[in-house]
Amino acid sequence: MTASDASVSASYCVHCGQASPGGADHPACHNARTALEPPRYCAFCARRLVVQVSPLGWTARCSRHGETASG
Repeated sequence: MTASDASVSASYCVHCGQASPGGADHPACHNARTALEPPRYCAFCARRLVVQVSPLGWTARCSRHGETASG
């Protein structure tokens, strides 16, 4: 994430991409299964992420907001 993106607050669910006030998970997305999964959508723009899962963790990359990693 770049410095210009830091002022933008998260407003989308990372599991379904739906609008989410304050970046909170939707009740349907807040469960034990999704707690262990990597994000699939960018929390800032709802774009689909490029996700790579390895035995050591995961990385998720948004074309506009950069990369996020587990851990």
